[in-house]
Amino acid sequence: MRRVVTPHIITHALRVSVQCNLAVISPQDPVLPIGSSLTAVCTVSAELEITARSLYWTLNGRRLARNTYRVLSQTESSVTLHQLNGSLQQSGDNLVCHRSNGEVLAGSCLYVGSSPEKPINLTCWSRNTKDLSCRWSPGSQGETFINTKYVLKYKLKWYGKEKDCEDYTGQPYTCYVPRDLAIFTPYEAWVEATNQLGSATSDVITLDILDVVTTDPPPDVLVSRVGDLEDQLSVRWGSPPALKDYLFQAKYQIRYRVEESDEWKVIDDAGNQTSCRLAGLRAGTVYFVQVRCNPVGIYGSKKAGIWSDWSHSTAASTPGIDRSQSGSCDSKPSENNSTLRKELKQFFGWMRKHSYGCTDVSIKLYDQWRVWLQKAQKTHDQVLQSGKS
Repeated sequence: MRRVVTPHIITHALRVSVQCNLAVISPQDPVLPIGSSLTAVCTVSAELEITARSLYWTLNGRRLARNTYRVLSQTESSVTLHQLNGSLQQSGDNLVCHRSNGEVLAGSCLYVGSSPEKPINLTCWSRNTKDLSCRWSPGSQGETFINTKYVLKYKLKWYGKEKDCEDYTGQPYTCYVPRDLAIFTPYEAWVEATNQLGSATSDVITLDILDVVTTDPPPDVLVSRVGDLEDQLSVRWGSPPALKDYLFQAKYQIRYRVEESDEWKVIDDAGNQTSCRLAGLRAGTVYFVQVRCNPVGIYGSKKAGIWSDWSHSTAASTPGIDRSQSGSCDSKPSENNSTLRKELKQFFGWMRKHSYGCTDVSIKLYDQWRVWLQKAQKTHDQVLQSGKS
């Protein structure tokens, strides 16, 4: 973490520098645990020709109560603070001694916080086996209130010296190792946290790059209609191009939602195929579809792998229902049963004519019949409409 110097601190430093030889606060820039008490003394030079009784104190710009002051001598004023809270900023709280006209005489930064706790939940992943990213949590309390440095360290388990991760520019409590990583050899990784009040070290985790691989979202996601079927869409996608030279078996998940909803439905069992049929959809409805990939078993790894991010949404609509027969009512349950028996009879009759001796009733054959049936129904409806006109 970098120390942040705010504009008012810079101004304060410039003003104090003018008086640096004429007044001083002690102790200078103390580091204190939360809940501590502090007595600070402002000593002014006799050259200023002012008395300690005319001085006042501020903390972060807020004037402190007079009953916290004591005049120790003609040139010394003290202030006592009890039960100090954690610093409002990691660059320290500003304790300042002023003369009666408001002019700054001297200042001191108070660093009030806690020693770091043991970092927890260290997890790491590699994108396409080329790099390593790690994330952790700073402990159960989290905030230390003072500048705390976290360093991710890693080394080959059986040989080699430890290295420090250097790229902390991403999310808080993360670090990125961009290159020079070995595969087929386990690493050890851990996090060290240090500040002016103490230090702590996380548990050491052991990982093999091949066991923590994730990849890019599947490319070329295509969603299309299945002929005239009103309740289905076909989804196709590409396999991860960055892993094309690796021996592995990908697993895929699909999720989809209707246009007017934020609720996704997830298909967990898409398997390792690069296509899937969505069924049971609403007719005449726009659906958004996303796919993600889990590269399982790279070079024989026994670990489950890590899911990629979801692909960008791809949209398609199911065919609408032909409403040419206006004024129709919902059928009764008994009529539904009669219609079902009639459709099954039609299907098996149609199958005997089109299956060419094949006895397996595949979903593809059923889909072909559904398309044929819808076309036949539309033709029948058109004939009826032309007869009425």
